[in-house]
Amino acid sequence: MSGRQVIITGDDFGMSVEVNEAVEEAHRRGVLTSASLVVAGDAAADAIARARRMPALGVGLHIALLHAPAALSREQIADLIDENGRGFGREVWKIGSKIALFPHVRRQALAELRAQFELFRKSGLTLDHVDGHKHFHQHPWLLGALIALAPEYGIRAIRLPRESALHSWRAAGRVGLSHRLFDVAAHWPLLTLMRRMLRSAGIVSNDWFFGKHDGGAIGRSWVLRLLEGLPPGVSEIGLHPARGPWPPPYGPPARWRVAEELAALTDPDVIAACRQPGIRLAKFSDLTAEGVPC
Repeated sequence: MSGRQVIITGDDFGMSVEVNEAVEEAHRRGVLTSASLVVAGDAAADAIARARRMPALGVGLHIALLHAPAALSREQIADLIDENGRGFGREVWKIGSKIALFPHVRRQALAELRAQFELFRKSGLTLDHVDGHKHFHQHPWLLGALIALAPEYGIRAIRLPRESALHSWRAAGRVGLSHRLFDVAAHWPLLTLMRRMLRSAGIVSNDWFFGKHDGGAIGRSWVLRLLEGLPPGVSEIGLHPARGPWPPPYGPPARWRVAEELAALTDPDVIAACRQPGIRLAKFSDLTAEGVPC
């Protein structure tokens, strides 16, 4: 088990008070080391205030161009905004295709990215990492834009959503192997390109990411099984803990068990497993400071 580092992240920080309360509890009483902030979320100000009281928590920017509130107005990003006029829609293929095909949409997306980075900068928090809501930062243009913005905004670490099908299958109780293998194969070209781009830019990333297939349903047993057989290197476990569901339009899917994810992060057996020899809890800025290769 030597050489295994684990970053445990709560996504959607700032989306609701229910999420913010869970992030604080899971960090103070459990094993959460990191959180990804939605800077235009309804409870972003509350999240920032909590983060200032938790200096050991690694807070990153959760870039949101899908199913989340927007930082800019409808007039400024008319081709990206959804029908309610406040935020982004759910259609990954639709928004991704628009960005890939149309220069004027890319200009709007870049303006929104800058607006989100500026809001994070105004928070006064140190930028621990960057990732994307729904892992949309895998989009080659979006990743290229983040790399171009890295010197200006101090981006030193970006999540690599590369999940091992076999390890996640075992963690999930050996269900859904064919779906996991198909997803790994389908995303292999994107992730290979992403890893190469990050390395060329000198930006740190994790080696593995877990929670992509089982997000919203990660319980105590899932975490314990994963920790029993972690692959070598740096693994990030991404969860969505919350006190309970938060309201539409950006609330979690009905099938998600967000309170169970919070319970897993504060479970005594999980805490003990994270403290066993050969496992070290970390955040992205620890990797950057130590020069760990991506």
